[in-house]
Amino acid sequence: MSFLTRQVTTENDALAGFAANQIRQIACALQGLSDEQIRMKPTASVMSLAGLARHCLYVGNEGIFTAFDASRATATRDSGNHAAGQPSDEAVLDGDTADSLIAELEDMAAWVETTLAQADMDQRVPIPDAPWFPQDLGTWPGRWVAIHAVEEYARHAGHADILREAIDGKGAYELNALADGEPWPPEGWD
Repeated sequence: MSFLTRQVTTENDALAGFAANQIRQIACALQGLSDEQIRMKPTASVMSLAGLARHCLYVGNEGIFTAFDASRATATRDSGNHAAGQPSDEAVLDGDTADSLIAELEDMAAWVETTLAQADMDQRVPIPDAPWFPQDLGTWPGRWVAIHAVEEYARHAGHADILREAIDGKGAYELNALADGEPWPPEGWD
């Protein structure tokens, strides 16, 4: 897993690569944690890493990316708090583990990378009926939706970094190295 987004060649490739990499960074923050640790709330945030992962999966499976591929939409699996616009740890499932959430996030990242690489960025996307979205516009350009997805996941990847560092002090560079089976710290790291 690379800390840096892979090289990109086109607009669609860039949007696909950057969105998928941010999802993978959220997954990276979960690695090596126990069931108890992924449910901890070590900061003033109302979110745990498990809750944050479930929120990100919800955003992808029920929200933003279904504009490009409605077949991805799944039945909402949480208590409905996302529908109210409030991410919540109530969305965490009893069987969620770090490994199960990582697998779901990796699956979503792969799907996002494929879907956005092929998406028509000029298509108009209906604005979801939710109180936090403006309804007077009617539609958004697909390009805006894809860029918003990068923004949304980048915000949550940073949040995941803070939560993980509060749990055991491991940061994104170290976690990416460990995910790649590389030593930490790397030779020459000062």
